[in-house]
Amino acid sequence: MNVTKLLAGRTAYMRASEIRELLKWATSDVISFGGGMPDPSTFPLEDIARIAAYVLENYGNKALQYGQTEGVPELRDELAKFSQSNGIKASAENIIVTVGSQEALELLGRLFLDEGSTIITENPTYIAALQSWRVYRPKIVGIPMDDNGMRTDILEKEVRRLKSEGANIKFIYTVPTAQNPMGVTMPDERRKHLLEIAEENDLLVVEDDPYGYFLFDNITVTRLKAMDRSGRVIYLSTASKIFSPGLRLGWVIAEPEIVRWFALGKQALNLNTPTLNQYMLLEGLRRGVIQRNIPKIVELYKKKRDAMLTALESYMPKGVTWTKPSGGMFIWVRVPEKIDTKEMLQVAITKYKVAYVPGHGFHVNEGEGRNTMRLNFTYSTFEQIDLGVRRLADTIREFL
Repeated sequence: MNVTKLLAGRTAYMRASEIRELLKWATSDVISFGGGMPDPSTFPLEDIARIAAYVLENYGNKALQYGQTEGVPELRDELAKFSQSNGIKASAENIIVTVGSQEALELLGRLFLDEGSTIITENPTYIAALQSWRVYRPKIVGIPMDDNGMRTDILEKEVRRLKSEGANIKFIYTVPTAQNPMGVTMPDERRKHLLEIAEENDLLVVEDDPYGYFLFDNITVTRLKAMDRSGRVIYLSTASKIFSPGLRLGWVIAEPEIVRWFALGKQALNLNTPTLNQYMLLEGLRRGVIQRNIPKIVELYKKKRDAMLTALESYMPKGVTWTKPSGGMFIWVRVPEKIDTKEMLQVAITKYKVAYVPGHGFHVNEGEGRNTMRLNFTYSTFEQIDLGVRRLADTIREFL
């Protein structure tokens, strides 16, 4: 049977995630800098084992039952407290628990995007956000980046231009802290400017914050949601990097009206986020397991970032440049323009046994970023970081 002829037209805009495709190399003899995977040593296994037993013994019937679409009420209360420790004023009615922050991105598209509507993102930006939204056929406008994140001076001009052309701008999407894929962090002054632009033009801002817990070098910034005075910031975060990605838990903080719309959209997707996992996260927060674990993760990831920067400096040929990430999990690399990193990837994997994510998929427009790549420094061991960067440098030399 020819299923293809029955598919909806929107499937033409679905693309397999190159990052997900690369995960298969993580268990082979290939050193993979591809996925955004945490170091497994950061998972608090003994605590999680005790929590799992405790949850089944004490919450049993509730933990194994259907739950509220918005999330387990006690967890929403606990997430509100956790958010307040990060400067965000929130209560349970401001929070909905999602299946990772990826579900929140999908719900944003489902709730806000029509064909031809406009969204504004950093360029490059998180590849899976673009993947979620392209099926809704919006116009995506990318704003250039520098070492301080999104260029808000250009953003201001673009918003003015788009408004003058009658564009229906639905939201501005940003990963302002340890940005994926570039690793750079937006300083507070630029964050204030971004919010001023949103205020002046009555725009929503989506702040995606998976990495704000991992800042190095004594850098401190204020989350956009903590600066929000008019309820226009929709804040997304996740337990994947600070507890366990396997539990698939994230959350949204927004105005109660927006949370109600998220709940309505989520009901048709999966009714509710897995209840058992929610109770495990609840206990992880109540016991301080997550709060105690974060400083340990920061210490380890800073050392791994430094190890990769040192290896890049030692092995990369002339003409290759890279960012110096202020936190998070990624380094963004630019190679000479004659090299297409997507074409180079197969040789890197099969001949040199090293993998990375080609940079073109993070860009808004077709043809951009062909000479860029994203490297993850958190998953590999220190030995693999050194050897993998050396292999990658040899691959690049072959293509020069």
